[in-house]
Amino acid sequence: LLDCLHVPYTGSGSFASAVGMNKPIAKDYFKKAGLKTARHISLSVTSDLDKDLVSIFRTFNFPVVVKPAGSGSSLGVSIARSFEALKGAVAKAFGYGPKVMVEEHVKGREATCGVVDGFRGKDTYALFPIEIVPEGDSFDYDAKYRGKSKELCPSTFSPEEKKLIEETAIAAHKAVGLRHYSRTDMILTPRGAFVLEVNTLPGLTAESLLPKALHAGGIPFPDFLDHVIQLALTNK
Repeated sequence: LLDCLHVPYTGSGSFASAVGMNKPIAKDYFKKAGLKTARHISLSVTSDLDKDLVSIFRTFNFPVVVKPAGSGSSLGVSIARSFEALKGAVAKAFGYGPKVMVEEHVKGREATCGVVDGFRGKDTYALFPIEIVPEGDSFDYDAKYRGKSKELCPSTFSPEEKKLIEETAIAAHKAVGLRHYSRTDMILTPRGAFVLEVNTLPGLTAESLLPKALHAGGIPFPDFLDHVIQLALTNK
C-alpha cells in the first residue's frame, strides 16, 4: 500500500519482505547465493499428508524441525524425534497457516547477526554477532520473549567464527534483496554456517536482539533510527 502511495518507509520492500517471510522460498534464494541451509520439504493441506510423512520418516535424518512456512517468532515450531511426534508437530504447525516446512535438525551453536546498510563506511555493515544459548532444544517463543535463554553479546565465538557469521548475514541480506537493516539466524557447525532464516524487520523492543547488538557496538539507538529514516527518505 505504501509503495502504491509513494510513501517512504523503513525496512525492506514488499517483494523482498514476502520472500523473507516464506521460509521455503527464502531457502531457494540462500542456495542460489551459495549459502548453506538444511535439507527441507514443504507440505500443504491439499497434499497427501500420510504418504508425505512416511516418506519424510524414511528419507530424513531425525530429529527434524517442523515449522509453519510463513510464520515468525518461532510460533508453531517443534522438534520431532519420532514418527508420532512428526505427525503431531505437523498438525500443530498447520494451525498457523496452510503451508508447513519440515527440515533436518542441524546441530551446532545458534547465532544471529544484524546488518545495517550504508553504515560506518560499509555498503552493508555487520553488527556484533549474538550467541544464543536456549535452556531447551531450540530458541522458541518462550525462549525469545519470556527470558528462557541466554543471549551473549559480545559472544564467545572465535574471530574466525565471528567473521563467518558476519559474512553469512551480509550474504543472506543481499541474497533476498533486503534493504536498510535485517537480522539473520543461523547454526554454526564444523561444516560451516547454516542459514535458518532472515528477519526482514527485526524487533526493536527492549527484549529484541538487534538493539542489544547496537549497544554492544557502541551505536546509540536514536542514531540507528535516524540513519534508517534517512535511508528511507533518500530512497536508498
